[in-house]
Amino acid sequence: MRKLFILIMAAISLTGFAKTNEKKTTGTNQKHMLKSVNFDELKTIIHKNDNKLYVVNFWATWCKPCVEELPGFMEVNKNYSKDPRFKMVLVSLDLASEMDTKVKAFLLKNNIDVDVYILDDNKRMNEWIPAVDAKWTGAIPATILYRNGKRLEFKEGRLQKNELEQIINKHL
Repeated sequence: MRKLFILIMAAISLTGFAKTNEKKTTGTNQKHMLKSVNFDELKTIIHKNDNKLYVVNFWATWCKPCVEELPGFMEVNKNYSKDPRFKMVLVSLDLASEMDTKVKAFLLKNNIDVDVYILDDNKRMNEWIPAVDAKWTGAIPATILYRNGKRLEFKEGRLQKNELEQIINKHL
């Protein structure tokens, strides 16, 4: 699966659709953002020493299991969003060049109300995939929980709402 993901990302890069180094930020609504970042920038966002439990989900609009699990993730986020010890972050592997069109439209249509970062670092995927978790094949969806920069749990594949809640409750 990792090889398939790598081949897809390489094909995207070779066809000239890869984003330039310019970073963009746009709002999806008044409270949350949509921003293009590289992996080093993403690490500073999710590895904060603020005692929050970060639920980080890697996904894409073109990934059917990712799209199918997002409503459950949003329900869980709604249940925990008032807890100052909790933060959900979505990391999209869509093309950064589609951020203001396809991705933003998807987020608005599906009422995605968390911060979303488009990871535009596909040239270094062989570095950041194992840096996220050595067991990660690169398949999405994938969910990682962090607190104070420490990885607490990693799950590759689709999570049901109740599974996600159990994992959060275990670490919150």
